[in-house]
Amino acid sequence: MKVFLYFFSVIAVIITQSCFAQQKSVVPNGIILSLKSGNSAELAKFFNTSVEVTILDKEEIYSKNQAELVIKDFFAKHQATNFTVVHEGGKEGAQYAIGNLTTNNGTFRVYILLKPNQNNLLIHTLRIENEDE
Repeated sequence: MKVFLYFFSVIAVIITQSCFAQQKSVVPNGIILSLKSGNSAELAKFFNTSVEVTILDKEEIYSKNQAELVIKDFFAKHQATNFTVVHEGGKEGAQYAIGNLTTNNGTFRVYILLKPNQNNLLIHTLRIENEDE
């Protein structure tokens, strides 16, 4: 009986540790912080040379500089107060994250597609949509 209790205790500890172990986010911390603060200049540091940007109903492929201006305009109209990643994943060659961007005008769903470029993950696609869509 003692062996069974010992074995059960060890299994319980392993399960508990694996459930609460912090996983490293695939999204670089700088991206999360720039979205939380609404800092388009910092966010643009993670843009690829061209970025597919969708904001609400407008979708376009922009250069890195143009994309920064589009995001800056969005943040001017929707002051960011928080950003949280709710799901992330991917496979070799591409990672993605889905998060909630809280602003003074409500919450938006954010989709980010990241691809490696010279050992850095860069944003190739950024979508900001109304949360209820």
